[in-house]
Amino acid sequence: MSHGRKISVIGLGYVGLPVAVAFGKQGRVVAYDNNPRRIRELKQGADWIEVVTAEDLEQSDILFTDNAADLVQADFHIIAVPTPINAAKQPDLSPLLNATEIIGQQLKAGDIVVYESTVYPGATEEECVPILERLSGLTCGKDFQVGYSPERINPGDTQHTLENTVKVVSAQNNETLDIIAEVYSSIVKAGVHKVSSIKAGEAAKVIENTQRDLNIALMNELALIFNKMKIDTNEVLQAAGTKWNFLPFRPGLVGGHCIGVDPYYLTYKASVLGYSPQVILAGRSINDAMGRYVARMVIKQLINAGQMIKGSTVTVLGATFKENVPDLRNTRVLDLIEELESFGVNVQIYDPVADVEQAKEEYGLTLTAYRDLQPGRAVIMAVSHRELLELGWPGIEKLLIDGSGIVFDVKSVLLRETKPKAIELYRL
Repeated sequence: MSHGRKISVIGLGYVGLPVAVAFGKQGRVVAYDNNPRRIRELKQGADWIEVVTAEDLEQSDILFTDNAADLVQADFHIIAVPTPINAAKQPDLSPLLNATEIIGQQLKAGDIVVYESTVYPGATEEECVPILERLSGLTCGKDFQVGYSPERINPGDTQHTLENTVKVVSAQNNETLDIIAEVYSSIVKAGVHKVSSIKAGEAAKVIENTQRDLNIALMNELALIFNKMKIDTNEVLQAAGTKWNFLPFRPGLVGGHCIGVDPYYLTYKASVLGYSPQVILAGRSINDAMGRYVARMVIKQLINAGQMIKGSTVTVLGATFKENVPDLRNTRVLDLIEELESFGVNVQIYDPVADVEQAKEEYGLTLTAYRDLQPGRAVIMAVSHRELLELGWPGIEKLLIDGSGIVFDVKSVLLRETKPKAIELYRL
């Protein structure tokens, strides 16, 4: 590699794998994950989350391993593991700290460790550096260096890729910052943006998704208001969108491991420092409630239509947190399903991209093949996967008894103009 560094990547999910592949096309990369099954699949050229192609894997020189000792072959370590929240909606740093322990045991003098995982400002230096020093017996800033370069991977987005999205880089000192910038510049054609401190880099990342979360929360609150006014939210947004400076956000379910999680990292740190966030948490409260709101709206419409609620069948189309992505982490569709079931509704779920075994084992969701779905009283288009859009109104009609009933379109993707007369369409 032109920069002369030997790369390792710890964590081979939506963030780490594209990074490993990008560097692997330049030279040898050590790619570590603690999941043996994940390593076996990647060695066989298969990526079930479909973040890279089989061709990408074939073109990359990567040592896929679950043996931490292999990391000693590298001197530039990139940590890209999930940073979720716990049941109390507080940061769960255990994956990050576990990864830090793993690399700390392999750390050598002259190594650089770069974190890409989303954290609250200060976490890298306050939580991770002490572990690296303790396990390596080395001194940070003297024997080894640390940096932070927040990930900007957008699952399912083929337009904004690692290579064409500006990379923010930060480090403890200018010399290390220049090295990190040079390393990432070798794979990011859009270039890098240097910031003066690791805390600034951490803060930049956490507010990217907080800003988006708040904008969607505003749209969701408008949808709640307009519903009471019996106004079509989508029509209002289309009209407002004709002005040049109106931002094109839409209401919906906000889940996943970024937008629905990152704001809690910022609010947690703010609370530790004695500040009680108001606007951010208000937005989070609105967005976290939308799944149950949609379920109650469907129940209300069924009652208005004179339907028996207990024992009735409702079909939910889509279960993942985002369209065209198989990831079920922090999906708010689960809230919708649980709320429907609390009314005694028989919920059947069809998702053409989610992993059936993972849905059952990790989330308790039973996914049904389209051909096995039984006609019911209502259909909820929860996630607009490409395959679900291709069903169109004819495919949805088949899921309703006698082709008649209620359809709730969460993302407003179904055309009202071509709707069959026997179907009542509702949306946020």
